Amino acid sequence: MDLYLKVRLARRGGMSERSAAGHFGISRASVKKMMSFSVPPGYQRTAEIKRPKLDGFTGFIDQWLLEDLSRNRKQRHTAKRVFERLRDEHGFEGGYTTVKNYVREHGRRSREMFVPLAHAPGHAQADFGEAIENAGAIIHH
Repeated sequence: MDLYLKVRLARRGGMSERSAAGHFGISRASVKKMMSFSVPPGYQRTAEIKRPKLDGFTGFIDQWLLEDLSRNRKQRHTAKRVFERLRDEHGFEGGYTTVKNYVREHGRRSREMFVPLAHAPGHAQADFGEAIENAGAIIHH
């Protein structure tokens, strides 16, 4: 983040793209990206995760985890237990880590999210609308 800011300030100060790339030891493409985004965009996955050994078994896992929602917390499936059931009952030949990652993702997808609306001091949001009084009734536009 520090490099990001330095590159943006140098470019705004008049340094060329080529000289900024040389000065900071990065490619010109990186300098161009830094100038097109005000904050680093982060990594965005473009394709779905492929799990060739697990894909045929995700239906079982999803069903077990869905049934677990009505159970006591201590009686729910752990990733290890899911792996053991897949291996013993369905002949799964994949690895534990693949199952563990899928179970973790499933938990994240099904969790209810709360995003607080907090604004730093000095920043505000406002909605300016128009209201016209028409025969005692207020009509919003």
